[in-house]
Amino acid sequence: MSVTATATRAAVQPGAITVEPIGRQVGADIIGLDLTLPLTDAQFQQIHDAWMKHLVLRFRGQNLSKDQLQDFSRRFGELDKAPINTKGKPWVEGYPHMAVMSNIKVEGESIGSLGYGEAVWHTDMSYNEIAPTGALLYAVEVTKEGGETGFLNMYHAYETLPADLKAAIEGRMIKHDSSRNSAGDLRAGFKPVTDPREAPGAVHPAVIRHPVTGRKALFLGRRPFGYVMGMSLEDSEALLDRLWAHATRDEFAWYQKWKIGDLLIWDNRCVMHKRTAFDPGERRLLYRTQIKGAKPQA
Repeated sequence: MSVTATATRAAVQPGAITVEPIGRQVGADIIGLDLTLPLTDAQFQQIHDAWMKHLVLRFRGQNLSKDQLQDFSRRFGELDKAPINTKGKPWVEGYPHMAVMSNIKVEGESIGSLGYGEAVWHTDMSYNEIAPTGALLYAVEVTKEGGETGFLNMYHAYETLPADLKAAIEGRMIKHDSSRNSAGDLRAGFKPVTDPREAPGAVHPAVIRHPVTGRKALFLGRRPFGYVMGMSLEDSEALLDRLWAHATRDEFAWYQKWKIGDLLIWDNRCVMHKRTAFDPGERRLLYRTQIKGAKPQA
């Protein structure tokens, strides 16, 4: 075989893709892909179909450049620009659509966001009128212990609600507080909230219908300072406490223990996620991209 023929064959993505479930209610490994190589439309459709079925996909053993990560991310839709850092610049110079999740500091300055503490269960940016479709997270440096990312299946959470609780949220709208991030820190420019009824943030249906699958899912955002519109504060708190106690049951969750080269994508419309804390003496570095979405609909 000639050198040219060998090079041509090496540049072609293998055709066989294996989808292997890894969690009871959420998550699947995509096996047999090198994402540094081009995907055919048929291969991407198989990936997208698996995403709609399993909600979270994991691609292990990848060795992606930033450009390759962005190119693959864009197959799922237009990307959102990443939030700027405290200096008003992109986290990654030349890559305004890429965020950095890291506790690493260089010359006393953080190179990423969220640090090393726990991030509570949440839906990304549900406090905005337009919530992202999904996000991708790629591991460059990982911890030996801690820093796992948990995912919850919100289809299953809705479908298994007790009948009285399902009736109680029928047609209800929830305000999603925008004053604090998923680590509980007050965002710049916001005042502390004491009464959830007065919290800033978007209002969305408690139950939304996925625009692709047509399935219904709980859409809770995050627990702190959430408010069920039109209810007394006492009744809202009681209803949200019951919903969250049900939705965050272990049977709905799967936890990702990161390895270098892992790439995950999750569907923000039907999945909540969190991160466990880790030793601040360990280094953690992941790159994140986010797919533009639409206003959640009942």
